[in-house]
Amino acid sequence: MWGPEGLDEVEAELLGPPDELKGRDVLEIGAGAAQCARWLAAQGARPVALDISHRQLQHALRIGKTFPLVCADAGALPFADGSFDLACSAYGALPFVADPVRVLTEVRRVLRPGGRFVFSVTHPIRWAFPDEPGPEGLSVSASYFDRTPYVEQNEEGRAVYVEHHRTLGDRVRDVVASGFRLVDLVEPEWPAWNTSEWGGWSPLRGNLIPGTAIFVCVRD
Repeated sequence: MWGPEGLDEVEAELLGPPDELKGRDVLEIGAGAAQCARWLAAQGARPVALDISHRQLQHALRIGKTFPLVCADAGALPFADGSFDLACSAYGALPFVADPVRVLTEVRRVLRPGGRFVFSVTHPIRWAFPDEPGPEGLSVSASYFDRTPYVEQNEEGRAVYVEHHRTLGDRVRDVVASGFRLVDLVEPEWPAWNTSEWGGWSPLRGNLIPGTAIFVCVRD
């Protein structure tokens, strides 16, 4: 799944036709419990799941895996140049780093020429609206252009969660600055079958404003 709307890779084919994934080396970045890598392995690909959170990778081990798990920083990938055919990230890593160009440049480095990187993030327009699923979430409450990070702190004042806002233009410029060529920007529409509400995600909001932005990038 690329996002809460429910767009899945079988339908979208943003990494390419599923029958062409067999034997391809694929890096999942910000893998969490490695759900995407698990699907890729089922298609015959050779995935590697990377996350900075050891606890998340422990969940991947508990669920079961048949591919490597790597605990590392997405801005300093521990792989040789040209190690992968494809890379993907579904809401992983990029929203949580202050320097996304550093991550994008590293991903480009480890891709082979012609390699593709597909990543999804919360659609930047969502930052202007409250994180509410109902009617109260339909009125602009903040500036779309305010790039102040969202930060949660513990009782000691230590940041335990940080998410960085980038405008849509910022994201495009980041992709270009890292040396990638942007070949598609997908904004999934909310499907009629999806009646779920989760946090600020709901059919009401999903039918009116985009919730996910998916960037399809190629290393020429």
